[in-house]
Amino acid sequence: MQAMIAWKENYQTKIFLLCIVSLLSSHVFLSPVPNDPLFKHIDDHKNEYIQRLKAWVAIESDSSDPSKRDQVEHMMQVTKDYILLIGGKVEMAELGEQEYLPGTKLPLPPVILAEFGNDANKPTVCFYGHMDVQPAKKVDGWNTDPYTLTEKDGNLYGRGTSDDKGQVLALLHAVESVKKFGLPVNVKLFIEGMEEVGSNGLQRLVEEKKDTFFSDVDYIVVTDTPWLSTKPGITYGARGNCYFFIEVEGARRDLHSGGFGGTVHEAMSDLVYLLGVLADVNGKILIPGIYDDVLPVSEQEKELYKDLVFDLEDLQRDTGVNKFLQSTKEDILMYRWRFPSLSIHGIEGAFSGSGTKTVIPAKVIGKFSIRQVPKMNPSVVEKKVSDYLEDKFAERKSPNKMKVTMVIGAQPWLANMSEPQYLAARNAVKRVFNVEADMIRAGGTIPIAKDFEDILGKSVMLLGIGGPDDAPHGQNEKISMYNYIEGTKLYASFLQELASF
Repeated sequence: MQAMIAWKENYQTKIFLLCIVSLLSSHVFLSPVPNDPLFKHIDDHKNEYIQRLKAWVAIESDSSDPSKRDQVEHMMQVTKDYILLIGGKVEMAELGEQEYLPGTKLPLPPVILAEFGNDANKPTVCFYGHMDVQPAKKVDGWNTDPYTLTEKDGNLYGRGTSDDKGQVLALLHAVESVKKFGLPVNVKLFIEGMEEVGSNGLQRLVEEKKDTFFSDVDYIVVTDTPWLSTKPGITYGARGNCYFFIEVEGARRDLHSGGFGGTVHEAMSDLVYLLGVLADVNGKILIPGIYDDVLPVSEQEKELYKDLVFDLEDLQRDTGVNKFLQSTKEDILMYRWRFPSLSIHGIEGAFSGSGTKTVIPAKVIGKFSIRQVPKMNPSVVEKKVSDYLEDKFAERKSPNKMKVTMVIGAQPWLANMSEPQYLAARNAVKRVFNVEADMIRAGGTIPIAKDFEDILGKSVMLLGIGGPDDAPHGQNEKISMYNYIEGTKLYASFLQELASF
């Protein structure tokens, strides 16, 4: 205990000195190590790593399909067995049951709580990952069987190769490799099996384990993210998500347009009007005060965007979008990452089938979301949205009923890049790839990062090894052989670099 207190007392001093060094030097990175025995060990075992990924991909751990829940549980057991094999200690934390349908309950797969080392003189880093995958069928457009690992053109194709089995396996292989040379830090693992369907029960488990499993954790790293390009990236922020329903109800039942068209205030017309006044043609959100809490862009932040590797033409080819709302790399990335955006997602209750149907829907529900950024508060966003839509609906003087509901209020997340784990990760990127890491944000929402930060008060970092074109939720998901093996070296180097802080 005294050794741990001493380590903690030196913690702030180390950070201060590291920041001074960063300011006085052009970089604080190590040079790549020629003939590094750790890297050679990883290269010598790459075929073994590929075979293990092949076995894991073959397990159809689709958490959205109740008929495959046993496969998810099997995947968790296989992961546990491998952690035990390489010398870790494992606890399987039960989460109880999930009500899948009214009157139908399914057992939730257990969460893996594992650890390697328990030395009070060393810092402790906890890695988060997940073993469940998105649905996948070859008939959906896959070129290969999604549950058979296929090697082609330097890529490893299969469901879960990038999201997240491949990334977790790279981490485990890194831990196993570093252990052979002496593990310089304590490592903990927090691995779940329900991430793809909302991480049922996970937040409660984090709260329950705050004073036990997480009590000695200094840093938390999420291994479930892609790079912006082929250049390695470290993610330090993500937008939040406020998701809304606008419900407009008119007649008691659906009406025939031949008998009632032109005689009633149609719910659909009201809804289309309300959706149309949310944002202008340039994407600017029209809700008064919505930008009030958005942090201004500092000169230091602008500098981060200048050297990011990002090809606009590649993005156009990949998406089929000929013209974006912004014209420069910097503007596109800022509007993806650090400014709020509003998107309309759909209308429930309207006729959407093929052919024609002359119905006037009695009730329709519009769905839209606002990706908010620091320091935007979901409860404040909710009030501003509700007040604005109620005012606009009142202007219509419609007798119909309108209700606005926020069904998701996930907060944004932004980390301090001067934290030791960020400096260690940048050192590791330089050591493995001989380039400076891209410091990037995520345009989407990563609730688990914010949960870790809020509940545990720990420094959180996203250090993934996925590629920008891995298609993690789509057809033909893959991870490149390069990312898989060099990513293993990245995690291994990170463990060694972190020990120096």
